[in-house]
This record gives sequence, structure tokens and C-alpha cells, in this order.
Amino acid sequence: MFLCCFCMTVVLQERTHQTLLNGVEHFDKTTMKHTKTTEKVVLPDKTVIEQEKGQRNLISGIENFDSSKLKHAETQEKNPLPTKEIIDQEKKA
Repeated sequence: MFLCCFCMTVVLQERTHQTLLNGVEHFDKTTMKHTKTTEKVVLPDKTVIEQEKGQRNLISGIENFDSSKLKHAETQEKNPLPTKEIIDQEKKA
């Protein structure tokens, strides 16, 4: 009987699936060794925790900033740029 490639692939997949299921269902737990596991949880030290708290406080201060409490300020230019006339005078000198 002639089977197409698709049918053969499905049959092979089904056999593989059944083989895996049989292996799991009939697994002998007595062949396993007992293993001790150690958890490696590294907790941050006190200085790192304090730094994170400071960063959170800084960010919350920026986010909750109230710009209505700012005062108006006048800006005075103390070192103005020279005008074209002043530059021409310096060139002539």
C-alpha cells in the first residue's frame, strides 16, 4: 500500500508521542538519586536599600512637583553681546 509523505509523518509523530507517554507513565522513581538543593537568594544590603529609597523619594518629588508655588523672576543680561556698531568701531581701531 502506498502512503503519502504527510501520512507517514503523522504516523511517525504518533509513534513518538506514544513512546514518550509510555516512558513517562512507566518511569521507575526508585532509580533516581536524592539531591539537596540550595537556594541562592542574594538580598541587597542596607546601603543599597537606602539608595533605592532615596531614588524613589527623588522621583516622587519630581512627579508631585507643584509649579504654582514658583515665583516670577526677572532675568538681567550681565554680559550682553556687542552690537554691529561696536564691532565696526573695534575693527577700525
